[in-house]
Amino acid sequence: MDITVWEWFEQRSFHYRDFRGLTEGGDRLPLTTTLVLPTRNTAETIGPILDTVARLNDRTGLIEQVVVVDADSPDGTADVARAHGAEVYSENELLPEYGRAHGKGDAMWRSLSVARGDIVMFADSDSTDFREHFVYGTLGPLLTNPDIQFSKAAFRRPFSQDGQSGAQPVADGGGRVTELMAKPLLNFFYPELTGFVQPLAGEFAAYRELLGGIPFATGYGVEIAMMVDVLHETGLSAMAQVDLETRQNRHQPLFDLTRMSSAVLRALGRRVHLAGRGAVAHDPSEMLALPQRDVYLHAVGTPDGLRLDEHLVELLERPPLTHVLAASEERETVA
Repeated sequence: MDITVWEWFEQRSFHYRDFRGLTEGGDRLPLTTTLVLPTRNTAETIGPILDTVARLNDRTGLIEQVVVVDADSPDGTADVARAHGAEVYSENELLPEYGRAHGKGDAMWRSLSVARGDIVMFADSDSTDFREHFVYGTLGPLLTNPDIQFSKAAFRRPFSQDGQSGAQPVADGGGRVTELMAKPLLNFFYPELTGFVQPLAGEFAAYRELLGGIPFATGYGVEIAMMVDVLHETGLSAMAQVDLETRQNRHQPLFDLTRMSSAVLRALGRRVHLAGRGAVAHDPSEMLALPQRDVYLHAVGTPDGLRLDEHLVELLERPPLTHVLAASEERETVA
């Protein structure tokens, strides 16, 4: 390991205030940026988010390209995004030769085919309190330090039970999959990554070249899989995190959290079993042989008695996009 976890935590943990100079014309590396917002039924939140980004851009020009990749949302998310000036794509229209998209990770992978920035930042689109520092804070380490190639958001997630009269919010009650699944797994298998406060955060930024050189898990396991793959590609010292303070987004029902946890476990499990654990598996066939269609059995107690449900959850790994584009160019040359 090129740096200890404790050294990394001290040297590569920042606060968004460290990068306020980016909003005031401070020095920055000559790099272009793309912001990608994967969306699914976020018509209520995507407009305010894009307005916040526009206000930041009016003052700073920090983001050269704003891309919304929508899951053909029936609530009109794509129309709202277009009305607010974003470059909008259907996730199913990008790289159509790979069929219909399979969740958030697949949308993120496909977005790289239209991203033009040297740096690509991803952000969740269901936040009700999206603020300017989410953008310049997350980008800050890459725009000011040439040794950093990957930057992850860190934050606290308040939690409150919707619909309960008089319910008090729990200051750090959100992020249940992170605390109960992701962090214990990292402690056990990848202790190098235990310094990250939010390993599953949807807000992160990285060099486009780096993202194009690693595979993408297609479902909820995309973030933790990426953390491991980036670690193997760059080393820990090229990774950073930025304290954004608090972030509020939608909380999922318990059953949805179980499926998210299963996706996180399987995505990490594939990487744990890589031969020698010395490099990223750029071909999904190099990973642990797991069935592509996973049967998730869920036993529940109901008012009518006990029940065992079966759910099919596809686990796909998209190959590094640079390999896909190179193969496409080769086919065109031969033709």
